Order: sequence, then structure tokens, then C-alpha cells
Amino acid sequence: MNEPFQPETLAVRAGTQRSQFNEHSEAMYLTSSFVFASAAEAAARFSGAEPGPIYARFTNPSVTMFEDRLAALEGAERCVAFASGMAAILATVMGLMKAGEHVVASRSIFGSTVQLFSNILSRFGVETTFVSPTDPEEWRAAIKPNTRLFFLESPSNPLTEVSDIRALADIAHAAGAWLAVDNCFCTPILQRPLELGADIVIHSATKYLDGQGRVLGGAVLGKKDLMEGVYTFLRTAGPTLSAFNAWVLHKGLETLGLRMRAHSENALELATWLEAHPKVARVFYPGLPSHPQHELAMNQQKTGGGIVAFEVAGGREAAWKVIDATRLMSITANLGDTRTTITHPSSTTHSRMTPEQRATAGIGDGLIRIAAGLEAVVDLRNDLARGLDAL
Repeated sequence: MNEPFQPETLAVRAGTQRSQFNEHSEAMYLTSSFVFASAAEAAARFSGAEPGPIYARFTNPSVTMFEDRLAALEGAERCVAFASGMAAILATVMGLMKAGEHVVASRSIFGSTVQLFSNILSRFGVETTFVSPTDPEEWRAAIKPNTRLFFLESPSNPLTEVSDIRALADIAHAAGAWLAVDNCFCTPILQRPLELGADIVIHSATKYLDGQGRVLGGAVLGKKDLMEGVYTFLRTAGPTLSAFNAWVLHKGLETLGLRMRAHSENALELATWLEAHPKVARVFYPGLPSHPQHELAMNQQKTGGGIVAFEVAGGREAAWKVIDATRLMSITANLGDTRTTITHPSSTTHSRMTPEQRATAGIGDGLIRIAAGLEAVVDLRNDLARGLDAL
């Protein structure tokens, strides 16, 4: 689809392939391999001289449809899909970097991502320096002659800090490095990092792209030549997105625009209410004027998104009391679901970070993260009020 369609149209129509039966809703291709008409066709497929599916570890029409639809939404030349968001991040580094090279990463990223850079990739000779997500000069100062990648989340997990993507892209490119942006919290409906200068966009498709907490998936997007290294890693190592999960994610994209607007509306109402609550010490939400990067967020994003974090006095005991008092919200670390979720980051999503790392990232024991779902916001407020009013 080369016409300049709007995102809502692309989410429904892009990436559609039909079989000989010309089905209206895309088919699901549950097979491990594909049959060739001749030995010559098989050879042409394997060599890349002829396009077409070969083996489901690295070519499957259901996966391709999801990749093409997401690429259209992000404005990317190519998308490579993976079994999870963490697999997508791993493949980005393994596919594009080598031992002896250096990453500059935001210190405000998902706990598992910190572990990947700090404890796994470091064993293979890839060094990482962690810096502030909001101070471009720290990124500039961290550059080494062997720096090849800048990595960030914007907004960050869980404090919704917003990085200046365009400024960091300029700094990275001046140093001969790529900028990778985890766009999980915003999705291409609210933010398109490639248009802001980023080279790579990464998704945990498990979250908003699915939107109903059903399956795992991940994706890496960018220019075709850059994605070739990422695809080569997938083809060889096999962290493959299943055809079933790809089909679910492909269909999930059809309602992404509607859902992201509704998530954002509920999150803004919750954040506004929480900010006025006497038992809440601080609220973190880019859509609030009180957010330190509010102006930047409103320039880069269409809305503040669906994630709200807030602090209560009294540390973990108080935070757990609020969480345990809820009856409607799901106590789970996942996000991006139609159902509102609530979690305590320092003991769940970021628990494998050291206390020092959490303190540096601003993740205190009194912090609670909410991913606003699609329920009536009055019911969500009442659910939170039970715990907050008891503090």
C-alpha cells in the first residue's frame, strides 16, 4: 500500500495477503515448511533469487503479514518479528554489533533489558554505559570510539520519562552510532521514532499491539539494509514468532488506534485525579503539565499514553496496601491490556536490578505503576480509592 493512507486505515488494510481462496479475513499458515514445485524453485528460494516462503523458522506468510502491517504503521522499510520483545532487543544487538563494541543506554528501561545489557551481553564483549534518559549531554559524554548503539525507551518504564529523540539521534549519528527506540508505551499510533531521526524501532508486541494479553511477540523495524543483519540472526538462531501469535497480533493491530486513544483518555483522567489526592506524593504522567518533560512529550507524542505511575508515602508497605485493596484491577506486571493492570515495580518488573540501580533510576519502594485499560474510569478511581483512603 504505497498511497499515503491514515494510520487507522493502514492498521486494517496493510499487510494483507490472500490465498487462492481469496479469503476476506487473513488466513493462518500453521505449517513448519513449504513445498516447492521443483528442485530449481527450491534452490532459487534458498538463495534468495526468488521470493517466497521456505521454512517457518524464518519465512511464514502469517508472520510476513504482521511484519508488513507494522512496518506500514511505523513508516519503516522493513520489520523483522520475534517471539518476544526481549528476543527483539537481543537480536538487535547480536545482529548489528560484535565483541569489543559499546552501547550507551538509558538507565530508565525495563528491568530485564538492564539485565540483558549488564549481565548477558557483557559476557560476550559488548559493554554498556547507562545514562540519564533526559540529559542529552550525558549521552554525548558517554560516547567512546567503539560506541555503535544508543538505546532508550520513551516514555520510560515505569516513570514515563521522555527522551528528546531528535536530539539523541543527532548525537548518535555524529558519533557514527545508531539510535534504537523502544516504542512499546506509545506504539506508532502515538509516536513514530523513525520520523524523529531514530534508526531502529523495537516493540514488545505482547503489550499494546496485541492489546488483550493473549500472546507474546516482538519486532524490530528500520531501513532494509540495517534490518538484514537482524533478519540473518533470526534465520540462524531461530527466536521465531509463531504463525498463530503473528495472526493474533496482525488482527490486534486493526483496533490499535481506537484502543490507544481510549487508554490515553482513561490514563489522563486517572493521573489528574491521583495528582489531586492527598495521599499521593507524586504522579508521573507525560500528559500532565506537571510532568518535567510535558512540552517535549506533547511535541513527540499525540497523547500522554496509557501508563501512569505514582508514589505514596510509607514505602513498600503502603504501596502493597494500595495494590492489595484493589478488586477490579489485575495485579500483574503486564501492560497494554484491555484490562487495567497494577504493579509494584521495585518488587516485580525491576526487582532484579540492584538497590543502587533502582535508586539511580528513581524507582522507590513507594512507587506504583498502572496501565489504564478500557473500563469505565469512575470504576478505576473507586478501585484505587479503597487503598488510598485507608493510608
